[in-house]
Amino acid sequence: MPAEPLSRQEIEERLADLPGWSLKGDRITCTYRLHTHFAAVGLTVHVAQIQDELNHHSDLTLGYNTVTLSVNTHDAGGVVTGYDLNLAARVAAIAGGHGVR
Repeated sequence: MPAEPLSRQEIEERLADLPGWSLKGDRITCTYRLHTHFAAVGLTVHVAQIQDELNHHSDLTLGYNTVTLSVNTHDAGGVVTGYDLNLAARVAAIAGGHGVR
């Protein structure tokens, strides 16, 4: 069963509970800042593990001390769905444990 697109209002309501996440065009995004490059790598690995568990993957960019995620649901035509927000919530829940500033 394909994922259903969410309305802009639904997306914004759910993003209100996800600090740092925002809607940019047809994707939700977040950039996490960490204290060191090693901490950023650790967060990246943890995010990759979550993505594999959910079988839903974001564009994931590792910088020196930053990790940026950008996601929408390709199977739904490149729009934001509940899958994207569930991934964002899972990442937000573990980010603090990696020393996100």
